Amino acid sequence: MNDILRISLLLGLALYFVVIFVLLKKNSLNLKYTLLWLLTGIVMTIVVIFPKIIKVPLNKMGIIEWTNGIFALIILFLIIICITITGIVSGLKDRNRQLIQQCALYEKRIRELEKAVFDKEEEPQEVEEQG
Repeated sequence: MNDILRISLLLGLALYFVVIFVLLKKNSLNLKYTLLWLLTGIVMTIVVIFPKIIKVPLNKMGIIEWTNGIFALIILFLIIICITITGIVSGLKDRNRQLIQQCALYEKRIRELEKAVFDKEEEPQEVEEQG
């Protein structure tokens, strides 16, 4: 791997980690979802520092150029992250639906209780007026 490419990738990964930690500090990212991004960055850092780790798998897949292999690895990680995020969004959608239904039931119960209290307050006033 070319030294200029390796240095560029390491600088890019350093920026990547800085952005992740800044977003985590500002509570823009949840810690449990950030772990996948951190794991991806760690693996990419290891690959950039020790490129011979992926030499055999790349050769078996028919990828000769290191840069093509690194880009293929990045795309693989992005696909994994997209699938994970899709699963998270699906779970949140289901949880949101449950919360809306529960909220509607509470609203109905509150209206029934308000009506019962309102009806009780009106009854004594009508009796006093007749007497």
